[in-house]
Amino acid sequence: MLTRRPTDNELAAQLPAYALRVVDALEAAGYEAWVVGGWVRDALIGNPSHDVDVCSSAPWEDAARVLRAAGIAVHETGTKHGTVTAVVEGKPVETTTYRVEGTYSDLRHPDDVRFVRDVREDLARRDFTVNAMAFHPRRGLLDLFGGVDDLAAGVIRCVGDPRARFGEDALRVLRAVRFAARMGFVVEEATHEALVACAGELSHIAQERIGQEVDGILASGRMGWALMAETEVMCAAIPELRPLVGFDQQSPYHAYDVLEHTARVCQAVEAFCCGMPSRELRWAALLHDIAKPQTFTIGEDGRGHFYGHPEAGAKVARKVMGRLAIPGDVVRAATALVRMHDRPTQATTKSVRRSLVKLEQLCPGRAVPLAFALLDLKRADSLAKAPSCRDYVAELGKIEAVLRDEVRLGPTLSVRDLAVGGADIIAACGMRPGPGVGKALDALLERVVSGELENTREALLAAIRP
Repeated sequence: MLTRRPTDNELAAQLPAYALRVVDALEAAGYEAWVVGGWVRDALIGNPSHDVDVCSSAPWEDAARVLRAAGIAVHETGTKHGTVTAVVEGKPVETTTYRVEGTYSDLRHPDDVRFVRDVREDLARRDFTVNAMAFHPRRGLLDLFGGVDDLAAGVIRCVGDPRARFGEDALRVLRAVRFAARMGFVVEEATHEALVACAGELSHIAQERIGQEVDGILASGRMGWALMAETEVMCAAIPELRPLVGFDQQSPYHAYDVLEHTARVCQAVEAFCCGMPSRELRWAALLHDIAKPQTFTIGEDGRGHFYGHPEAGAKVARKVMGRLAIPGDVVRAATALVRMHDRPTQATTKSVRRSLVKLEQLCPGRAVPLAFALLDLKRADSLAKAPSCRDYVAELGKIEAVLRDEVRLGPTLSVRDLAVGGADIIAACGMRPGPGVGKALDALLERVVSGELENTREALLAAIRP
């Protein structure tokens, strides 16, 4: 949020030299050029980035010619939309001709682009006021739509008519939420009303792009806010969330409906991890109870039950994340956490070892970090239930102490970690190669995990010899 508006001289001092070189080269050739977009927004709030975009009155062909003549490498990256990429000191600077856009038949891409000569027309077609400012190191800041005021107020507001902006590009519905989440802002009232009205148009957007925006909201650490403040948008992005809204769990262990419980888990995970939870933990927090409505039953005691919801939830989470094109390694780790989040664990070596082995089976090579992430998910889950459930957080601290001891000693996570292998089983028992060898190794692993045997070659061979 903007607390003090930097002077134009202060902004100019922050502008990277490589970007200034592009602006100066274009203006030396008689064209007008401005720095636009994210760099201006972030520099105003004191977080200047290295990603600088320039817009110019120069047609892209002329921009490419002028920049090359100035010794700047140019790649013709988006000439259909008037964009070339200048590379200065190894840094890319996207340089685009002033433009306005026609209709958006697919609610995502303009049917046509018309190049113009006035930067004001270019700024007027942008999405949000905080992104519709331009800066020039000598002419200063150009803010036609109140972007500075909105930065100071902490709001995301559309440029012009919000419904028109979202009608041009439905993905802006999610972008508004992502920007608000990332910047710690709220969505301005008229813009919020348009978000609700236009959220359904996300059905026209490629799932991969929706996944990128949702991933960005999660990365901001404010998914809990997004779920509660922009519920309609989040449910349009992930329809599997909609059954959670207002779903009464009818249980003394829960004080909130499933959606608010989920939002509180997302918030608690951020708190327990000091704002730096892993990507898979954030996804698991969002989707850990996604299957509760479909597994809901009422017991003879009149209470709500959700038998099997972790296993069912892991399947739904895998489907959701796969559809949104989330990387496979994140999907495997997150679904392992979803599946394990309600599994009972005690502060004993045997119990902790069993959890580690199960995590290794679900996500090979990731058991140890996932075990710590699972504890954070369980802590968050406990705090988001009824007050009577919060004492379990102290028990989880004891479980973590056992886990740390086990990790320090070197955990046995799979048969690959045993001090003997298949050849040893064959030699010691006179067995033929085949499934029986695997079963014998599995039996040894179980005895090591349960504490019956030490994982030493001598102890294991003594246990398997006839």
